Amino acid sequence: MQISKELKIGVVVTASIGFFIWGINFLKGRDLFSHKYELYAVYPKIDGLIEANPLLINGFKIGQINKISLIQDKKGQYGVLVKFLITEDVQIPKKSIAKAISSDLLGSKAVEIIYSKETEFVKSGDTLIAETEEGLKTSVSKQLAPLQQKIEGLLSSVDSVMTVVQVVLNDKTRDNLHKSFESIKKAIQSLEQTAYKMDDLMASEKNKISSILTKFNSLAGMLEKNTGKIDHIIGNFSNLTDSLSKSELKSAISEADKTLSELNKLMTQINAGQGTFGKLIKNDSLYNNLNQSTEDLDKLLNDLRINPERYIHFSVFGRKDKNKPKL
Repeated sequence: MQISKELKIGVVVTASIGFFIWGINFLKGRDLFSHKYELYAVYPKIDGLIEANPLLINGFKIGQINKISLIQDKKGQYGVLVKFLITEDVQIPKKSIAKAISSDLLGSKAVEIIYSKETEFVKSGDTLIAETEEGLKTSVSKQLAPLQQKIEGLLSSVDSVMTVVQVVLNDKTRDNLHKSFESIKKAIQSLEQTAYKMDDLMASEKNKISSILTKFNSLAGMLEKNTGKIDHIIGNFSNLTDSLSKSELKSAISEADKTLSELNKLMTQINAGQGTFGKLIKNDSLYNNLNQSTEDLDKLLNDLRINPERYIHFSVFGRKDKNKPKL
């Protein structure tokens, strides 16, 4: 039997269409020739999940995401309904968790099934508990947040320091610093010149310095030779101090101190006008009486010089002058 050309073309076209439909469904996660059942999970957000992302158990692929759609609950809040197509013959306990994870460092997503401790297993059409893992971006942001705060604080401190430095290091301050550095430079140069002069002085006075050191060595040697005599002198001085401490010098000093105290007391009484001597010094009447007596005595002596006959009566010839009036 000879097959016609038209029939061959029809078979090829039909097969091509069938393979095309199978390929499209395979890319969408629909394997038309495998045993399968469907599960669901509702996520608040999918964070990069797409159709055909793998469904894993302990890293082994048991299916893939078949469809993702947006739904709205009775309260008007939106969620994302993810439909899983299970292609492996596995039994998943009820209340297991479908956790959206990052499958690699590039950010590719997958869903990991975390088994619960339930003994009953899900059936096709059941819903798993949805859970999402922290994305790489969120995790890195959380890790970098404290560092970012520290960096911001450091930048703020640096900015404050630069502001203070800018205020402090004004033109006048910079000029003062320049002058200070110049002064330091001159001081170093002066010290350097002084060092050179000291070197020259040491070189020129080397013989004198050597002579002085020789004399010091001689003196040290002499002191070393006379160590016994020096010890004897120190011992004698010690004995002298002991003798003085044992003598009656202390009692003599005490008596002298007592005498000085009494003298001080006496002087205090004299200054206060107490006692005979104090009254003589402090009372002006004695001075006035002596002054008056001196004046009277002066008058008497003067009168005696002028009129001696009033006080002394004698006559060489035994004759008296009766004409002179009597006092």
